[in-house]
Amino acid sequence: MATINWDALRELAGFRAEKGCSISFYLNLDPSVAPTAGDTQTHVNSLLSEGERSNGAARPDLTHDQKVALRSDFERIRRYFEEDFDRDGARGFAVFCSKLDGLWSANRLTETVPDEIKVGRELYLAPLVPLVGRGEGALVAVVGRERGQIFCLKGGKLEEMVDHTEETPGRHDQGGWSQARYQRHIEELVADHLRTVADELDRHVRRMRSPKVVVVASEDTRPDLESALSNEVKSTIVGWAHAEAHSGPTELLDVATPVLEQWRSREEERVLERWREETAKSGRGVSGWAATMEAASDGRVDCLLAQEGANRDGWQCPQCGRVAAAAGACPLDGTAMEESDAGLDLAVHQTLAHGGTIWVVQHHRDLEPVEGIGALLRF
Repeated sequence: MATINWDALRELAGFRAEKGCSISFYLNLDPSVAPTAGDTQTHVNSLLSEGERSNGAARPDLTHDQKVALRSDFERIRRYFEEDFDRDGARGFAVFCSKLDGLWSANRLTETVPDEIKVGRELYLAPLVPLVGRGEGALVAVVGRERGQIFCLKGGKLEEMVDHTEETPGRHDQGGWSQARYQRHIEELVADHLRTVADELDRHVRRMRSPKVVVVASEDTRPDLESALSNEVKSTIVGWAHAEAHSGPTELLDVATPVLEQWRSREEERVLERWREETAKSGRGVSGWAATMEAASDGRVDCLLAQEGANRDGWQCPQCGRVAAAAGACPLDGTAMEESDAGLDLAVHQTLAHGGTIWVVQHHRDLEPVEGIGALLRF
């Protein structure tokens, strides 16, 4: 079982079925859509039947062996959901498979996705893009005078990585010098505890290459903790939060999620402001499908920007993979381009193949006047 991050998405984008066909299967597990196991299985069967009738599965150029393998893949997905599937709180699920090319990838998703199935040479990845960067892999550090835990957000759940919770002696209730000296001892123990947790957090931040960090701490603890944190950790903190003293992973996730979403909204505004500036001065910014798909094919896209839900037909050269917003011959090799109803997915593949990233715009409407798509360019 795997969850989706940028590295996993790039690996999937690099796959191309050379011997057979690939299936990209997306299942919506929103409780309002599929509340029971029976409802889920009904959705699975309906989608598989749709896939078996699709143009991709009925291509006239498929060999006998490819057709047999494709039927086997459909059956494998059906059997997986009947025998091995564990919902376990997932809100969506994605399966990618191609028997002849040795591909099987089952992915629990933290957010809902539309029910969809595609059959083709490349994997259909557009539904995954809005989910990447939403918080997967973020660290949540819960720090108090005694408590010191670090969790990692994986598959929509907080998994404990470190627990440095310690019992610090209570305040001495005797008066005089002994009370002051004992209280100093307590504060020294607390300071040592905070430094230990701060050092542990620093190790994880460096090892995980600067993940987003949410710190859950009281206002009384925050100043002392901040002074113990390294500059590298401070640069990764996206927000601070407060929780009840004995909150567990579920309650902590409820506290951390709004902080991560607020950070994402701020970051989205920063990205869009840069895009507005670059497009206004005819610099490293483009807008609209034609210019964006051309830039993606040329490997110039640093960050693809797409309004949530944006899509249209696109065309792709079957020889070199170049994409375009209109039909015609490939400008590189003269091959007739093939039409696709997933233009955004074509742009996504080209962007990832050339090392770019993608931002699905959810909090602002800046891209609506330009067909819902644009890009920041490397050159």
